[in-house]
Amino acid sequence: MSRLLRSVFASALAVALALLLPPLARRAQAHEIPERVTVVAFVQQEGRTVQALVRVPLESMRDVAFPLRGDGTLVLGGVTPYLQEAAQLWLVPGLSLRANGASVAPARVGAVRLSLPSERGFDDLASALAHVQRPPVDTTVQLVWTQALLDVLLVFDDVPADARLTLEPTLAHLGVRTTTVVRTQLADGTERAFRFEGDPGRVALDPTWWQAASSFVRLGVDHILGGIDHLLFVCCLVIPVRRWRPLLAIVSAFTVAHSLTLVAAALGVRPDALWFPPLVETLIAASIVYMAAENVLRPAEVLERRWPMAFAFGLVHGFGFSFALGESLQFAGAHLVTSLAAFNVGVELGQIAVLAVVTPLLAWVFARVTRPTALVAVLSLLVGHTAWHWMMERGGELLAYEVSLAAPDATTWLVILRLVLLLLVATAVAWGLSGVFGRWSGGPRRESLAARSALRGATRSDAG
Repeated sequence: MSRLLRSVFASALAVALALLLPPLARRAQAHEIPERVTVVAFVQQEGRTVQALVRVPLESMRDVAFPLRGDGTLVLGGVTPYLQEAAQLWLVPGLSLRANGASVAPARVGAVRLSLPSERGFDDLASALAHVQRPPVDTTVQLVWTQALLDVLLVFDDVPADARLTLEPTLAHLGVRTTTVVRTQLADGTERAFRFEGDPGRVALDPTWWQAASSFVRLGVDHILGGIDHLLFVCCLVIPVRRWRPLLAIVSAFTVAHSLTLVAAALGVRPDALWFPPLVETLIAASIVYMAAENVLRPAEVLERRWPMAFAFGLVHGFGFSFALGESLQFAGAHLVTSLAAFNVGVELGQIAVLAVVTPLLAWVFARVTRPTALVAVLSLLVGHTAWHWMMERGGELLAYEVSLAAPDATTWLVILRLVLLLLVATAVAWGLSGVFGRWSGGPRRESLAARSALRGATRSDAG
């Protein structure tokens, strides 16, 4: 009897699983995190009200049981309450607003609308506002829920009319990779556009110069401390150098050079070709390999006069810094020059912080080893080995691009002209630095010559 009961129970369990697994599988699939999500938003301030119009893919609204048919299409007749639930659950907490630094009360949902993928509607702010208030989609339309779009009007009330607004989007969790495009129109008519991946933190819609400067200083520090290739290059520069004057000359030359190309690239003086970033990244890795090899093969007295090489490679590293800066300049508002200077200050502060740790540490270590030259060689070979793999990997990416040699057009000639002017400016700056560093290196020599002359005079006086 017990065997019969077990057989009946097993059969019933199998039938239940056969009936339940397909819906469960569909439900699990419905709640998977989308790979790519693009969010489009418009923000408008009118008097004491700020309106945010947001368009997101409906599939990014998880944990909401939208009414579905067996074929995965939406039951449009009763979908509006679920759309409001999704907006309240995912979008209201994902868009926070501050006015003059103080938090504004969370937005209320002013309107929701389900849209077909073929409906544009969000080309500009006026059309988006009109579109979200249109009648719902015809209930007879067969619309697969993963292809639908959710349009939402969020309203922030009681916002001071003359306040400086800061938006804090936290929408990255909507997808594995989330891209957000925000266009703003402030009360004074100022219009700005932002595009960012993930969560950018607080975005000042009309930043003051101080807000722009402080945020770009932090960005510069974060970039240099997170850029291991730039740090390894700086370490390769200073490993064999013991005296402070050559060290100051080398670091100053590198700083001036990368500042020059960083500013030039931010102002558009660089090629727009797709192969240019991987070329720069490959050259950065090659610069580390070269410096590491030079540390091993050349004597210390020669390495102390390597500031021209530091300057040359600094020009390349400046273009590398500009790639990180390019996406962030949109947050500068009307303070482009201030933001460029602040980013460069941040890079230098991070660089100084690294040197303040590395230089005394190297001095302490080298003072306690019997063969400093061998230690320089070992450290340089370790760094060079890592950079060699980077160079091979980045070089492979570079070779994947096809560089066409078609006749240059007017735009290409303009880029070439700007690069030639940049090269001339860099040459003039290097010539000026040579005079400064020449006087630095000549100072001790003149003091030594004067001391020897005084010694000879004293010797003659004693002989007389």
